[in-house]
Amino acid sequence: MGLFEPHGRHRGRHREAAVIRSVSDVEAAGRRLVVRADLNVPMEGGRVSDATRITRFAEGMKPLLARGVSLVILSHFGRPKGKPDPAFSLRPLRDDLARALGCPVRFATLDAAADEAARLNPGQVLLVENLRFEPGEESNDKALARRLAALGDVYVNDAFSCAHRAHASTEAIAHLMPGVAGPLMTEELRALTQALEQPARPSVAIVGGSKVSTKIAVLKNLVGKVDHLIVGGGMANTFLFAEGAPMGRSLHEADQIGTVREIRALAAQSGCSIHLPADAVVARAFEAHAACETVPATACPADAMILDAGPQAVAEFTTVLEGARTILWNGPLGAFEMPPFDAATMALARVAAELTRGGTCVSVAGGGDTVAALNAAGVADRFTYVSTAGGAFLEWLEGRTLPGVAALMQNERV
Repeated sequence: MGLFEPHGRHRGRHREAAVIRSVSDVEAAGRRLVVRADLNVPMEGGRVSDATRITRFAEGMKPLLARGVSLVILSHFGRPKGKPDPAFSLRPLRDDLARALGCPVRFATLDAAADEAARLNPGQVLLVENLRFEPGEESNDKALARRLAALGDVYVNDAFSCAHRAHASTEAIAHLMPGVAGPLMTEELRALTQALEQPARPSVAIVGGSKVSTKIAVLKNLVGKVDHLIVGGGMANTFLFAEGAPMGRSLHEADQIGTVREIRALAAQSGCSIHLPADAVVARAFEAHAACETVPATACPADAMILDAGPQAVAEFTTVLEGARTILWNGPLGAFEMPPFDAATMALARVAAELTRGGTCVSVAGGGDTVAALNAAGVADRFTYVSTAGGAFLEWLEGRTLPGVAALMQNERV
């Protein structure tokens, strides 16, 4: 089946829908696939320190190799600023990629890639040097895109985390050759579409983090999509401040009162209920294991700061989640990196995971801090889907059409 692009109809809003084909829809045997991956993995001492991205990517590629395709793999790594830099070479990743794929992996600079690609037989793999060594990559240069397109027969974008960038390897190339979504891209789009555009209802979004100002577009979009919005972290402080609650020394944005009121008006218009913490855990020092106390969220002492949602808030938020059939999560509810101010985030993460395991809801989470929090709670593998995409995930929540996704939507050449 084709993949529904993340647009749909909800509460009077309509955006155009389109179909994105998956590589599984393509007769691939004997064809050379130009695959855009995200192999931007952490390195220490010239070695890969966390191969999770490589492993996940390889799991989707192995069935294709078994079908008799050859792969030309493209990726970026770090920020070399458009020129070769040995510190950002993809060469050190080759052995890890080979182990994950279960086959040898050739390596070539872009200048040598065309000849190397032409020599590939079915089941063979070529990894091309860091695309960001080329100044035309980040400028979405069509000439560079033509060089990349010449490396194979079908373009496969398997890097959702890079789809929010209109680069030569994510956008321009998709207009020059048949293009489809790879296994990881397909999985991500299906999960996010199900959670945001086609959710089972009631749907609940949990949005945390430090500042309302960084997630204005996310909040405005979500209140028109979900039935309940739980707000946590410093963002909740700004919402409470807008209602007249004292903040003491708590992080909040006094200049965002108008934004909060606008978001509340949009929520009321669409029938979305906004839930704020009823109580809060406060401390006088911003440090792990600082002396703390629980107070009503509207009664923060003048010399204290709110660092987490309190137990009553957790209980009320749990009730909201227990009635949900879809849970979408982005951002922690408190200073989760510092115990005991991780309590609310850990508790709700476990509730959402248990509800998911019980089959009563679909849960989708994303964002760096969110993934770290779910890992800390030991429940990341119990959510329906956890996105490791950062900027792309946030732009999706904002309702934007991502350039890399739009280019596949417009591709009818396969």
